[in-house]
Amino acid sequence: MLDELGPFELSCLGNDKLETPCIDRIADEGILFDQCYGGAPVCAPTRSCLLQGLHGGHTSVRGNLGGVPLRADDVTVASVLKKAGYATGGFGKWGVGAVGTDGVPEKHGFDTFFGYYHQIHAHSYHPDYLWRNSVKVPLRGNEDGKTEQFTQSVIFDETVRFIGQNRDRPFFAYLPWTVPHGRHSHFPEDDPAWAKFKDKDWPREAKVYAAMVSMADRQIGEIVALLKEYGIDENTILFVSGDNGGQDYVKNFFQPNRHLRGFKRDIYDGGLRVPAVARWPGRIPAGTRSDLVWYFPDVMPTLSEIAGADDHLPERVDGLSIVPTLTGRSEQQGEHDFVYWEYRKVANWRTQTYAKDLAQAVRKGNFKAVRTQNDSAFELYDLAEDPGEKNNIAAHHPETVAALGAIAKREHEEPPPQDEPKAPGGKRFI
Repeated sequence: MLDELGPFELSCLGNDKLETPCIDRIADEGILFDQCYGGAPVCAPTRSCLLQGLHGGHTSVRGNLGGVPLRADDVTVASVLKKAGYATGGFGKWGVGAVGTDGVPEKHGFDTFFGYYHQIHAHSYHPDYLWRNSVKVPLRGNEDGKTEQFTQSVIFDETVRFIGQNRDRPFFAYLPWTVPHGRHSHFPEDDPAWAKFKDKDWPREAKVYAAMVSMADRQIGEIVALLKEYGIDENTILFVSGDNGGQDYVKNFFQPNRHLRGFKRDIYDGGLRVPAVARWPGRIPAGTRSDLVWYFPDVMPTLSEIAGADDHLPERVDGLSIVPTLTGRSEQQGEHDFVYWEYRKVANWRTQTYAKDLAQAVRKGNFKAVRTQNDSAFELYDLAEDPGEKNNIAAHHPETVAALGAIAKREHEEPPPQDEPKAPGGKRFI
């Protein structure tokens, strides 16, 4: 899962500036989804939805404060697979529970997690430490603002090690990588990806962003090669996706969301749609393209069915399995009656508080209702005729607006209040 990779940033989808040959090959050898959505328009809640199999009105982490954690009794997809005998590892940006909280990954089914826990920590690619199972791992050469170790390289090495250690048993590798998100001021100039873009007549930020995408693509290709080397290629399903809609800082160069309205932090499709491909030789027919509407809450029931772990699913799951579509049996695929999203912006980082207004969206069939504030009327769009959500047709379909509005009201449940724990001196754990 690549952080902020927009729904149209793959070269197989016509992006002529970014290079993603390895991900394109996964699409060629497997399936490309045209209507996959994240769980939310920002990092932390979209991860929470994926991990818990719940939509934004039910999941524990609803916004991007950074340290609000999963609760102690929350069940994750790793918890489910671990009970089914899988080795479980995570590598990248956790974002749903800082060190010292009940939300750390090792309390939620992961045998090991290496990377960033608090998502604010993940805003730097050159911190002087990362975490492994809540134990600080110093990154030598990054002290005092130095930049000798690029975290994506370190995290990738740990990913490869985990796969190698567990190649003879069932394993689940959750890879919420930080690239290409965030601060694009520095990239290792000895990496082959930099050579592709360093001489472009682009701002440095755009060149580094492109190099990050290229690096991640190459590393994904190396994972595929590793699966083949270990002889487990045909017994391993690999998914690649973004985490939420593309960011507006690259819109002038890469058109991450193309015709879709909005960007990250928007409840329109530009904030929610993600690129998604999957590969499973012999199971997923090569060259498949699907317009199935699915989203991150579907990950848990899908992986559970593949692993034969349905007996370990929690009682409440908002997602449904997409295994029939994956395995060429689309005529047997169940579909959502509706899909639901919500999002609260951060009001104040210093006081760690959310804004009052709740943005909500409901999609039912091709109709999508959107409102960005509690007291505003729902807008309505027909995504079949108007995928860019430009023409609000709410006035012409009052019964549909009322029906979708009732779903939004019903599906939003206020979470119990949670206080982010503080380190000594009142500082946040990162």
